[in-house]
Amino acid sequence: MIETIVISISLILIIIGAIISAVAAIGLLRLEDIYSRAHAAGKAATLGAMSLLMGAFLYFIGTEGYTNMQLIIGIIFVLITGPLSSHMIMKAAYNTNTPYSKNTKVDEIKEDLKDKKL
Repeated sequence: MIETIVISISLILIIIGAIISAVAAIGLLRLEDIYSRAHAAGKAATLGAMSLLMGAFLYFIGTEGYTNMQLIIGIIFVLITGPLSSHMIMKAAYNTNTPYSKNTKVDEIKEDLKDKKL
């Protein structure tokens, strides 16, 4: 009984992760500038990959009855590197004066950095 519940939860997490990853991929194609694209990749793709890995982790617990440490390390790795890499891409794009899209109205970063030297 518990085994069936754990497997059902893992399948739901895998389906949710696949849907979120697909939406992140569509966002990467549809969004206009590097800042929006990096935001979509950093948030949605990280959540999608973590949901997929957590679903696989729970599936192994439900079917085999053991914990897979490689999946735990993968979850931690994606949790740390996904948002960090998108932040660094946006920072590099801003420092090289990559233009915004036409819909961007306010540059809040310039106001925050006017007192600091880079």
